[in-house]
Amino acid sequence: MNNVLNIARCELRRIFLSPLAWAVLAIIQFIMGFVFINLLGEYGSSAGMGGERFGVSDYIGGSLYGFATILLLLIMPLMTMRMFAEERKAQSITLLFSAPVSLTEIVLGKFVGLLGFVAAVILLMVAMPLSLHWSTDLDWGRLAAGLLGLFLLMMAFGAAGLFVSSLTREPTIAAVGSFGLLLLVWLINILAYNDSVPFKDVFAYLSLISHFESLRRGVFNSADAIYYVLFSALFLWLTVLRLDMERN
Repeated sequence: MNNVLNIARCELRRIFLSPLAWAVLAIIQFIMGFVFINLLGEYGSSAGMGGERFGVSDYIGGSLYGFATILLLLIMPLMTMRMFAEERKAQSITLLFSAPVSLTEIVLGKFVGLLGFVAAVILLMVAMPLSLHWSTDLDWGRLAAGLLGLFLLMMAFGAAGLFVSSLTREPTIAAVGSFGLLLLVWLINILAYNDSVPFKDVFAYLSLISHFESLRRGVFNSADAIYYVLFSALFLWLTVLRLDMERN
């Protein structure tokens, strides 16, 4: 465990020493801030016109987190593309393999370090709905479920991106490949709504976005959390296998 934490600490330091991380955080905050202000304006206009009222947590929190999934689908491949591809390109992966740690510890360490960046993104996300706490009543359970869903979704994105990064020595190819893989698993949900497709319930379960929708609506189901944990574990295991093939 100490080895994992040490690797995670080094990886997190490397992430935040890169201008890319700060640029990504700034872009996320700018775009999400724009969406947040727009949602506030729409909610106020709807209330002023006597339209159907939704709770602030439902309308603003749910919509904000829903939009965030699209943004994070584009952002996370950028954060994972360098994890192993850059090590291989710089020919420092041999030193990594020769370190007195197992491949599992290396992969878990890099993954935990990435989750540190994910935690920073989540903190930025929670700041916007939190700013409404002094002017209205918020459904904290609803907001917490949505944030948990975002964290689990980003965790799954990160694990898949880590695997793709282990397949190539070019970070750009890793980013494009990660985006393609995540988009494919995301769009599997389309097949779930096609009655002519056999096993549509299976496709619905395999889709990344279908499990997030329940959490975004404030409905916590342990099956959704387990899905993301298993999805992440699968790709972390595949990453270990890929590195083991390369080392041997």
